[in-house]
Amino acid sequence: MRMRDFTAEQYRLSRRAFLSASLAAAGGLMLAACGGSAATSGGAGGSSYTLALIVGVKGDPFYITMQKGAEAKARELGVTLLVDGPSQWSATLQTPIVNAYVARKVDAIIIAPCDKQAMIAPLQQASNAGIKVITVDTYIGDGDYVHGPVTFPLSYIGSDNVQGGKIAGEALIKAIGGHGKVYIQNTVPGTSTTDQREQGCKEAIDATHGAVTLVGVDFNGDSAAKAAEQTTAILQRVPDLAGIFGTNIYGSEGAAQAVKNAHKQGQVKIANFDAPEQAIVDLKNNVVDIVIAQKPADMGSIGVQYAVDALKGNMGAIQKRVPTGYVIITRDNVDTPEAQAAIYKSS
Repeated sequence: MRMRDFTAEQYRLSRRAFLSASLAAAGGLMLAACGGSAATSGGAGGSSYTLALIVGVKGDPFYITMQKGAEAKARELGVTLLVDGPSQWSATLQTPIVNAYVARKVDAIIIAPCDKQAMIAPLQQASNAGIKVITVDTYIGDGDYVHGPVTFPLSYIGSDNVQGGKIAGEALIKAIGGHGKVYIQNTVPGTSTTDQREQGCKEAIDATHGAVTLVGVDFNGDSAAKAAEQTTAILQRVPDLAGIFGTNIYGSEGAAQAVKNAHKQGQVKIANFDAPEQAIVDLKNNVVDIVIAQKPADMGSIGVQYAVDALKGNMGAIQKRVPTGYVIITRDNVDTPEAQAAIYKSS
């Protein structure tokens, strides 16, 4: 078959269409490479803003709940929300996701940084590229975006984790009768939230003036299995251990499993930070004595609202620090509407 003859104008039009299609395909490939999901919302206003939510760990009930809050707000405001995160808590794995969204030229990044130091540089590059940066749950630098060493993020939205750790510590001390030996199950050193929860628990212990002693702190690398191994070793080494504080989902879950395996339910009290469904099961079965529920849906929702406010130039609506509070769940209130609403979603 003889090839069709093109005029110069037809050639220019054909080439333009080809380039447009290629660019569209490249954008799709970039999102696919990022491994994320996209929720396009066409609510009132029809804004063309594209926001990226980068969670700390994909599939974690805390971050699933955060995503749901962010998606609901995105639908309300009529913006596109892309969601992704690393398969495990790792700045090394989170950085390429940030870089991919910078290359995609999203309008804003809402992120739970996996390391308060290692994530400064990639997020600074995003800010330098004109992308609005908001941190949720965790922070970079020291979290003080007004006077601290890092000030470019628009806001840090998350719990007051020193306060949360102190609340957990005080509740644990009360549960063990005001005296005895306590152990802390932590996750990864350098994580802003869990570092502060450990600090808050230690402050509660110090306030007993020696009536309660800390026998150890272990880091499980965000592995419930590792936390169970470490807690089992502590239970063998310290047979009169009175209480355990788990600083997040994984430490709490592993500690609870070790206590169950040792048949010490009720004997060793556990304060569980974070409120996945399993924590509530353990609470009702007398394995866990207190569950500290954060408000991840609020973090996601406020993050999206702030990103849109910033993009519209409404900076007066944005606070540099937004503490989101807690719901304290015990066996006495677990079935109340407030407590039930605070339980994290698994899907």
